[in-house]
Formats: sequence, C-alpha cells, structure tokens
Amino acid sequence: MRASIKHGTDAVTARRRAPALGRGAAVLTGLIAAMLSMGLAGAAHAQGAVRSVHGDWQIRCDTPPGAKTEQCALIQSVVAEDRSGAGLTVIILKTADQKSKLMRVVAPLGVLLPSGLGLKLDDTDVGRAGFVRCLPNGCVAEVVMDDNLLNQLKNSKTATFIIFETPEEGIGFPLSLKGLGEGYEKLP
Repeated sequence: MRASIKHGTDAVTARRRAPALGRGAAVLTGLIAAMLSMGLAGAAHAQGAVRSVHGDWQIRCDTPPGAKTEQCALIQSVVAEDRSGAGLTVIILKTADQKSKLMRVVAPLGVLLPSGLGLKLDDTDVGRAGFVRCLPNGCVAEVVMDDNLLNQLKNSKTATFIIFETPEEGIGFPLSLKGLGEGYEKLP
C-alpha cells in the first residue's frame, strides 16, 4: 500500500510492511521497537506465529516465558519511504483479564514528546495521546480504548497517525483500517 498524506508542511509516503509481535504485553512493545531498526520484513517472521490475516492486519500470537496462556495482538506497520525508512507500528490487544482494550503505537525516535501522537480517522481529527516511554529504537504511545473509539476505528477507512518533529511540523503516517473490525473480533 502506498499513500501520500499532506499534513502541516510535510508529506509522507508510507508503505505497509509485515507486522511483528514480541513476547508478552510488556515485552511486546520493546521487541517491535527493536524490529523497526532491523527492518520489519525479515524480523517480523521470527517473532510469534501468524494466527490469521484480516485485510491489512495480522493477528500474531506467542506465549511469553512463564505464562500459562498465549498473548495475541492485531498488528500493522508502515514505513515512510521518503523519511529514511522511519517506521510506525500499531498494536491492538485485549488485556489478559479481557476488561480493557489497548492500542499501542511505536513511533520513531526523534519525535517531539510533549506534542504527543495525533490521530485522524478519515478526515476527522480524533485527538492526541501522550507518549509513555521511549525505548532504544522507538517511543511508545498507549491508549486504553473505549467502545466509541473502537467503533470509530472499525467504521473508518484510513487512520493517519501524526508525529511531530517540531511544534509546527506534523508528519502523517497513513494506515489502512481494512480488516481491523474483523480482526479485532477474532482476537482471543
């Protein structure tokens, strides 16, 4: 998938790449961030098993060390071809107790942390989420999704995640939402 989105003063061309899955909910984000620096295509196949493919999304599952059950996540990654291969990975999962729905986004290093991560669904501005931490290979924003946000994601065609390098310069990473609703319903 290639798309060019104009946001602020910068356009980004993004290409969807094979999603990746790490081990366990806490370790998951770190391993995906590490994969971003190694190149997603080769590293993605080494982590977790692809349980199913839903449109542009994959469900990948793995059993974390010491855990009794496997952890599954709905994942999609994009790489900005005109930004030296900077990548963004979106991870959607249900907590182990099945009481919460999380969306984690791993953004490239160098983002302006106070500005957070912006989200547009189709042409509607949904808001911003703060970054919770940075790892050696990326910064993580996390949102506990309510039913309203989940339904917006299911009923939209494109999500544009916006990172900021300066307060005025937003860089949009377009992500297809094709298959997200079906994939979410199949998450264990």
